[in-house]
Amino acid sequence: MPQLLCCVLAAAVLAAVAAAADDTDKSAFTLFNPTPSEHLRELSVDGPTKTASPYTVDAGHFQLEMNLVSYTYDRSPSRGPRRRLDEWSIAPMNLKVGLLNQVDAQLLLETYEVDRERTRRRRETRRGFGDVTLRLKYNFWGNDDGRTAFAAMPYVKLPTSEDHVGNPGVEGGLILPLEVSLPRDFDTGLMTRLDAVRDSDRRGYHAEFVHSIDLSRDLVGKLSGDVEWFSDVSTERGAAWVSTFDAGLTYRLTPNVEIEVGVDIGLTRSADDVDSFVGLAWRS
Repeated sequence: MPQLLCCVLAAAVLAAVAAAADDTDKSAFTLFNPTPSEHLRELSVDGPTKTASPYTVDAGHFQLEMNLVSYTYDRSPSRGPRRRLDEWSIAPMNLKVGLLNQVDAQLLLETYEVDRERTRRRRETRRGFGDVTLRLKYNFWGNDDGRTAFAAMPYVKLPTSEDHVGNPGVEGGLILPLEVSLPRDFDTGLMTRLDAVRDSDRRGYHAEFVHSIDLSRDLVGKLSGDVEWFSDVSTERGAAWVSTFDAGLTYRLTPNVEIEVGVDIGLTRSADDVDSFVGLAWRS
């Protein structure tokens, strides 16, 4: 009987400790007072599809999200001038750091790109370093608990590209990602993005409205999958609607490392025909 009583008391103590851990106030953690490893939230990345995540990197921790290589192929329709585009991106990356429990800062680098464009009359190759983008993500709710999560992410793109790989304008916008947990272990992500984009004639700016919806689920073991519909509507005169169907797989190697593969398939003529990549995410 005393042994049984001791076991019951021990179980009660362990349950109390676990409950206290679950109720930890993480608002005290900052870049200079990092979140302890036992209180880290599950690794979350802005991919492999285009829908951004509302979850931030824990305070005081760093995260690398990188495409080892990506390839884009696009061929214009048979009507009009024929054009073929092949684009390779080598190791574009997103460097993240948790500033506060609900805030992280991000630096996106287009490290090296090779664009080959061919028509009947000419061939052109552009290569070099691409643009730099700065982002700040603030999570309003759901970072550590709840069935929904929502964030706002303003950004600015700086024209640092070489050899006309990007356009020479400063651009920016606001990203609003929402995630909802669904029955049967499904999750859906919804994203709205408002962009201020340089006109093709470089004389001014126009607005673009981006929307996407993503459905994800664990498949087997450490493997999960995503499917997504993406839409980009431009207000520039003569611009066409861009829409794609995207799919991706993620394999979790460790709680802090995962690999990703993805492919985007154009649904409209103005969208690239195929965009594929292999990526890696790592958290310190």
